Amino acid sequence: MTPAEINVRWDALQQRIAQDFDNEKPDLKVMLFLIGVQELGQGPRKFSKRQKEELMHIANCRLFSMLGFYELEGLDQDGWPHWKRVKVIPNYTLLEQEMILKSLMVNYFEELEGN
Repeated sequence: MTPAEINVRWDALQQRIAQDFDNEKPDLKVMLFLIGVQELGQGPRKFSKRQKEELMHIANCRLFSMLGFYELEGLDQDGWPHWKRVKVIPNYTLLEQEMILKSLMVNYFEELEGN
């Protein structure tokens, strides 16, 4: 996918998600949080600042597992997933990181929605 195609699909994804959140378009951090909550699988609830950071880490691991960088190790006693890095992630520029994350998020939600 070209950066232009990624941005078009990203914008469409933001529009779909915004419909559930008072029409506010979510940024990358909000999307990471939502993916983390989805991956945790315990439904929406109040999370501490530390838990929110952990949810975003879970989302990053889940997304980068799609490229073979992480594997799911299992769940802890509280049901939180733990991942292990199996491949070194290259040093991407900030723009490359953003494009990769957007592309992975689009693919994640398309898989989730069964498209």
